[in-house]
Amino acid sequence: MIKVITYGTFDLFHEGHYRLLQRAKALGDYLIVGVTTEAYDKTRGKLSVVDSLMNRIENVRKTGFADEIIIEEGAGQKFSDIKKYHINIFTVGSDWTGKFDYLKDYCQVVYLERTKNVSSTILRAQKRHIQRIGIVGTGRIAARFLPEAVAVSGVSVQGVYNPHRESAVHFAEQHEINAYLDMEELYLDVDVVYIATPHETHYTYIKSALEHGKHVICEKPMVLERTQAEDVFGYAKEHGLILFEGIKTAYCPGFHKLLGIACSGKIGNIRNVEACFTKLENPAFRELTDSMNGGSFLEIGSYVMLPVLKLLGTDYESLQFDTIDSENGIDIFTRASLRYAHGLATVTCGLGVKSEGRLLIAGTKGYIVVEAPWWKTTYFEIHYEDASKVEKYSEIFLGDGLRYEISDFLAQLDNRENGDFKLTQRESIALADLMENFRKYQIAKGK
Repeated sequence: MIKVITYGTFDLFHEGHYRLLQRAKALGDYLIVGVTTEAYDKTRGKLSVVDSLMNRIENVRKTGFADEIIIEEGAGQKFSDIKKYHINIFTVGSDWTGKFDYLKDYCQVVYLERTKNVSSTILRAQKRHIQRIGIVGTGRIAARFLPEAVAVSGVSVQGVYNPHRESAVHFAEQHEINAYLDMEELYLDVDVVYIATPHETHYTYIKSALEHGKHVICEKPMVLERTQAEDVFGYAKEHGLILFEGIKTAYCPGFHKLLGIACSGKIGNIRNVEACFTKLENPAFRELTDSMNGGSFLEIGSYVMLPVLKLLGTDYESLQFDTIDSENGIDIFTRASLRYAHGLATVTCGLGVKSEGRLLIAGTKGYIVVEAPWWKTTYFEIHYEDASKVEKYSEIFLGDGLRYEISDFLAQLDNRENGDFKLTQRESIALADLMENFRKYQIAKGK
């Protein structure tokens, strides 16, 4: 007898789950299916699980493919189960390719091809629809989005669009999704459009997706002009659609905890915010070659401005930019200084100059310091006048962090009135205004 084992959450049971179990069963004579607990799902970074463990077990049982169902409760259990049940073949979906190669010393490992078209759940009683996502763009951030989407229950990436055939096909084959060369075809197959293209193209893609009745997640900066932001947000509201700017820091648990503590009164009234984010980018990348839409501030200015807008607000009294530019006129290091009625802020960002990247929040009773990479907030400290008094806080940050923004996007779909507090429309519009002001500054100094 050939014994096969597979594992999964099997939430919102759909065609992809059914086909995986069907193919797993075909690999041998006896199939054991491990269904993960809610607690284990959280530790491994699976977000937004809807169905209870018992419902998920029952849905697997109803397929008729599982000869035995077990519960997976923690890391390391797969090895123990392989030994305990004398397993010949371990199998999971191809989105996990390579992750379980270590088990090859104990049994055969098979990665089953991903189901490209998940249209809905196959259970009529399900109350929640699986949101089908289409990606626009095939760059680095798009590639990071896919494994993060797998970690969120209730979404399925259907395919990718790029006007350049070779890029679309290569990306689609690499990630086992559909390639689209026609946006109209993409719109027919998806509920949500994720835009990960160069900054200057965002507005056109957003407007097109909204006009086709699609919800939108757009990478930062969402648009480069205030009027563009007001236009697309207004259109989305008028037509009952969600428009969501993807700044992952805004949605990560540690940053959310940080904001809560900073505004709790523990450090008194906030009077100064300093944020720095630098990385040495490849000189051949678009960020350092596009003289019109590249550079440090357009690329990572959204990150450093985020804590300023969240803590001091959008109504600053004055704004000043200073830059260090490369020979081609692109800013490789930028400082922005803002004055508020009752506070100050200084942000610095760079792609060609390396600096200490930390976040400092100063108040009338103490200060909070978050060391780099503060934009993936996992640890921060509160310091007071008494140097011996230090309060320490920590929080988990899973994967690349995009799973948090995807999960919060789903939350907004479920509760469309009150789901945008982590990054409000007002704040996104303020960010677009800052991008516009920066471009005007660069033009004025002869860029």
